[in-house]
Amino acid sequence: MFLMHKPSGTLVEILTLDRLFNPCIKEVMGVTHAGEELQEPDSYMKWEMMFPSGESLPRCWLDSHYRDTEHYIRNQEFSVAGNG
Repeated sequence: MFLMHKPSGTLVEILTLDRLFNPCIKEVMGVTHAGEELQEPDSYMKWEMMFPSGESLPRCWLDSHYRDTEHYIRNQEFSVAGNG
């Protein structure tokens, strides 16, 4: 999978897709595709990456607590409905 590195604007081939999809891991390994020579694998922070189309990565890939707000809101609605 190719992602764009925001600070440099270069395409990076992500080598560790399992790490990309795991929200508890903050870094991925990838190879920059810039110039004609193949580069050495390097570590990239996931928050510095985006899709080549300009879209951000899904929150569920970046934040292990991405559902906490949803749980909190549902519990509050249930509590209010139960007290009325």
